[in-house]
Amino acid sequence: MPHIVIHLSGEPDAALAAATAETVSGLTQRLLGKKPEVIAIAVQFIPAAQWFIGGRSLQAQGRSAYHLDISVTDETNTKAEKAAFLRELHAAMSALRPDLHEVSYAHVIDARAAAYGYGGRTQEYRHQAAGV
Repeated sequence: MPHIVIHLSGEPDAALAAATAETVSGLTQRLLGKKPEVIAIAVQFIPAAQWFIGGRSLQAQGRSAYHLDISVTDETNTKAEKAAFLRELHAAMSALRPDLHEVSYAHVIDARAAAYGYGGRTQEYRHQAAGV
């Protein structure tokens, strides 16, 4: 499982939101080995006039940006896997948003298994129940 929150600059755009969610889901499956049925993604839009990089709004710069937080269970991905995810994510977002600002952040959050879960159960509970 991961839970993913993606902030995109600009006005709400259903097509861009769907394309972004599909792209991020695919990268999450391929690079981080996560199962598609437990990937949850929320896409939120922030007006470019209210997003600032270097003290100037994206609107004034004529640029776009994203911020992505992805929570994964700690110790389920290597440093190399996370680095590949961040690299390929930025390349994919650049393809979706040609005016993308370089200062677009992503954070792979390694959450402790005993403090993270879904459906009322922690990932630690699932690990123990699986007999691993």
